[in-house]
Amino acid sequence: MSAQKRRPEEDGRDFADAMWSVPSYLLAGMAFYGGLGWLLDRWLSLSALFPIGVVLGVVLSGYLVYRKFGR
Repeated sequence: MSAQKRRPEEDGRDFADAMWSVPSYLLAGMAFYGGLGWLLDRWLSLSALFPIGVVLGVVLSGYLVYRKFGR
């Protein structure tokens, strides 16, 4: 849909979609990489991989949000 054919009420929906997408990306990144770190913790008997996975998930998903919505 081109910019000329957009209705003003659709701009609010785009903003709302982005506002739901950003926290979803951040939570999904934390959950996925945190879960991966937790599994590696259990498998390798280490205790540092879970927090590293959570932080890595936040960083990578933050970068994804920046690439998708920051431009």
